[in-house]
Amino acid sequence: MLFKNIRFCDRINTLAAQLLPMIEEKLISLGVVLPAPPASAGSYVPVVIAGSLAFVSGQIPIQDGQLKHKGKVGKDLSIEAGQQAARLCAINGLPQLKHALGSLDRISRFVKVTGYVSCEPSFTDQPKVVNGASDFLVQVFGDNGRHARAAVGVSSLPLDSAVEVEFIAEIR
Repeated sequence: MLFKNIRFCDRINTLAAQLLPMIEEKLISLGVVLPAPPASAGSYVPVVIAGSLAFVSGQIPIQDGQLKHKGKVGKDLSIEAGQQAARLCAINGLPQLKHALGSLDRISRFVKVTGYVSCEPSFTDQPKVVNGASDFLVQVFGDNGRHARAAVGVSSLPLDSAVEVEFIAEIR
């Protein structure tokens, strides 16, 4: 009987080991290495957990400690560069969640994404730009990455960032 229980425990541990790193394995397969979560740049916290929701503060496209995408989309940057900026913003939010939750596998689904695009008043392709973040979340989390969304044009963002993205995730 003891041998049977040990085998059962080994099987559970094997299954748990296969499930726990699922999201991080997916990121690695996409060539995405999560950076260390930066400290807050002001009087706020990067993540607030309220009940079963995690609210992630706005993330800008910082890579290797440098702002990678500056200026106004449609004027200084192409829509494609704006999409890359939005994707990088989403990538930067994940280490914040991992730090707050202990594991990205605790994310049940993404509920809402809000993307802010620095642009001229006549620019109207904000949804195309924010697709960079939305598409990335779906690529990593599948249907659990699908979310409600707002894409907003603004006259400026912190540090002259081209894009800023915040999101809400449901957690287990």
